Amino acid sequence: MTITEEPRQIRARMSAGDLAGIAQTLRELPTVEIVDLLEDLPPREAAVAFRVLPKQIAVAAFDQLRTATQADLVAELGHGQVADIFTELDPDDQVGLLDELPARVAKELLRSLHGEDLQAAMVVLGYPQGSVGRRMSPEYVHARPAETAATVIDRATVLAAVSETIYTIPVISHDRALLGVVSLRELLAAEGDREVAELMSPAIGARATEDAEEVARRCLGHGILAMPITDDENRLVGLLTIDDAARISQAAAVEDQARAGASEPLRRPYLRTSVRSVTRSRIVWLLVLAVSAILTVNVLELFEATLEQRVALALFIPLLTGIGGNTGSQAATTVTRALAMGDIRARDVFRVASKEARTGLLLGGNLGLLGLLLASPFYGTEFGAVIAVTLLTVCPLAATVGGVMPLVAKACRVDPAVFSTPFISTFCDATGLLVYFTVATLMLGL
Repeated sequence: MTITEEPRQIRARMSAGDLAGIAQTLRELPTVEIVDLLEDLPPREAAVAFRVLPKQIAVAAFDQLRTATQADLVAELGHGQVADIFTELDPDDQVGLLDELPARVAKELLRSLHGEDLQAAMVVLGYPQGSVGRRMSPEYVHARPAETAATVIDRATVLAAVSETIYTIPVISHDRALLGVVSLRELLAAEGDREVAELMSPAIGARATEDAEEVARRCLGHGILAMPITDDENRLVGLLTIDDAARISQAAAVEDQARAGASEPLRRPYLRTSVRSVTRSRIVWLLVLAVSAILTVNVLELFEATLEQRVALALFIPLLTGIGGNTGSQAATTVTRALAMGDIRARDVFRVASKEARTGLLLGGNLGLLGLLLASPFYGTEFGAVIAVTLLTVCPLAATVGGVMPLVAKACRVDPAVFSTPFISTFCDATGLLVYFTVATLMLGL
């Protein structure tokens, strides 16, 4: 049975009321395929399938579901049926689900936590949304410099079931100040009586209030299995594991890709997202672009008399606006990517502007020469020169604007992806037309 056949078979057995058959089908599947199945099924059918899972499998599957799908299951099953599974989740996953749920339901689920579980969740909830403190795990195995390798290994063995990772062990002082890290591999390979101070290495960590996306990229870039997270006084408060970092980075990439296409990311699988939700994810950006496109109309209206005198000018409008928009979009995409990789920062705005202006000038020179050669035989040398000068002006302008806008957004603490490709294209369309008609008016004496 293929994965595509499973949802149909589950639905057929639901229609027949064969819950035992559904349970048997699900038990034969690995957890990853159960997760895919629950993501593909409509919420009500997914809830039925989830209800017949054994608790151990249900906990493992629930932990791997998108938070939006988890919220759908809570809505269908009720918080009472999910409470036991909720208590089994790691604190950062608990908080991710709570953020997705209505306040009333979130409070009810939070009441199901007690003692250390409640304390751990409250630690994560105490940090602002979007910060790495909100995504870290406060449950970890620690070591102290004077302890022996055998002592730490024994502690890791006892706490392995409740800690999210034991492969990277932070070394802390008695007041929880981060001193370094030691790997489980180093501890196992060392003599049992060797002190941790001899084995530990410097830690690459992050502050709990830092942006989760930036910290996740650093974690993945350094290939760290678990990054220590500290408070402002360098006291250890948790760990960001590499799998959580990968999820954060993937979600950020999906969000940036969607916004670059002038829409908001879908929180559920496409086929399970309602038409209304898909429309809502797109319409806001389309309205913004519609308003900004009025600028282009106004420019055309301003130079209406010029167009009447030289109708051929209209033939090259798509070419010039397309090149200008694409040049700006290319620059914005390159700079946004460089920001994400940490290659540049907001303070590099003047260096970026200079680089993009020179790049645009070189692009405009090459494209302008091509435009001169192609347009002159059919419309005259003067007209070809208008195209060349326009491209020579528009390309550096578009490249500079496209390169600077993500940096300005970053400086204003706004997601650079908000300045999406269509928005920059529309802006460049209006300015490109203004340059085009101004150059034509001056050079052709219109």
